[in-house]
Amino acid sequence: MPQVRGSLHERSVVGEGVLTSGFTRVNGALVCEGVPLARVAEDVGTPAYVYSASVVRDRFSRLDAALAPMPHRIHYTLKANSNRGVLRILREMGAGVDVVSGGELQRALRAGFDGSDILFGGVGKSERELREALEAGVLMINVESSAEIRLVDEIARELGVIAPVGIRVNPEVTVESSHRYIKTGEKGAKFGIPFDEVREAARIAADLSHTQLLGLDMHVGSQLFRLDPYVDGTERLVELLGQIRQDGVDTLRFLDIGGGLGVSYDDEESPDLSRFARALVPRIQPTGLTLLMEPGRYIVGNCGVLLTRVLYRKHSGGREFLVTDAGMTELIRPSHYDAYHRIDTVQPSAGQMTADVVGPVCESGDFLALDREMDEAHAGDLLAVHDVGAYGYVMASNYNSRPRGAEVLVDGERFAVVTAREQYDDLIRLELDDPEWRDS
Repeated sequence: MPQVRGSLHERSVVGEGVLTSGFTRVNGALVCEGVPLARVAEDVGTPAYVYSASVVRDRFSRLDAALAPMPHRIHYTLKANSNRGVLRILREMGAGVDVVSGGELQRALRAGFDGSDILFGGVGKSERELREALEAGVLMINVESSAEIRLVDEIARELGVIAPVGIRVNPEVTVESSHRYIKTGEKGAKFGIPFDEVREAARIAADLSHTQLLGLDMHVGSQLFRLDPYVDGTERLVELLGQIRQDGVDTLRFLDIGGGLGVSYDDEESPDLSRFARALVPRIQPTGLTLLMEPGRYIVGNCGVLLTRVLYRKHSGGREFLVTDAGMTELIRPSHYDAYHRIDTVQPSAGQMTADVVGPVCESGDFLALDREMDEAHAGDLLAVHDVGAYGYVMASNYNSRPRGAEVLVDGERFAVVTAREQYDDLIRLELDDPEWRDS
């Protein structure tokens, strides 16, 4: 278990509205639950990702309660944040998980999940990954083509098992989202089996001797704040279910509506879970199937901040720059997705400024914010980049041979380093000083 440290803060703020936000100010200084962020930076250094355990529990509990009117299970999507500390919290709360690679499968197993807790998805699973999934006894492999169904059957035959498969359907619904890269359920997307080909794929899965068709699955996109895509997609899945049952396939047990619930990064309104459930449960309940859902960002997006130190403040070409020790290598979303992340000073600031917050990486695209109105900051000040619990550390890189930062979990008045900061030796440990040369 990681070493747990107590907070220096004089009083607990848990229970004072923090359980839903995780981060607040006490005497002007930012704290995570009951732990001052300045204390974390002092002990752990920067850059560092800091996660609130209470936010993770709160988000999971809210969604679980909303879906309570019917049989369901929430399978958290590891690609949002695969930290073992976060996974242990969710496992303790009864979550399953959704993985999209062999590496994520291993992470889930090592975090204590059983094979029956795991959905295995992904558009390009290798033969090795499919074999590992079957050997682990996963609940279901969500296949994305007829060719993959046949490959799964072949591997299952070799292993002497029956492969549990679901079909990922491309529901071909119109999606309004913040960026085209996170639309996955529109016609022509690389994900899923085209809607008009699903019935034939179901026949193939039903006819093969070592596969059993257990579910229909969809994922319409990410950062969704409207109900329409979910409702349209669900109705299309239910329509397909009826057709597949008419074809004599009676083995289906699950209807998987994916994830995609939006989280607020700026002024977006959080999804109304009660309204979400009222719209979907009556459409799914008559099928008699168990509802599966695969949220990722919704569970962890708002649970984390990235702590970074201002290295320099400089003026150039009429612009003010804050050069920090974190950049695109720690958080690529601003550069890659034009994503907005609020940035505050950790300690109270007397004024405001407009600045480009940029990192140390040798790329013009290395920035956390451009032309941002924010707290006045100077060299040495500590900044908190908010809402990095999803797609922060998991998308971090070692570009410019930069070691990745530490991950810290806060739980009430205590905190622990749950991923150690990389060292220079970690960057080169897989390189061979004396490689084995081979003749052509």
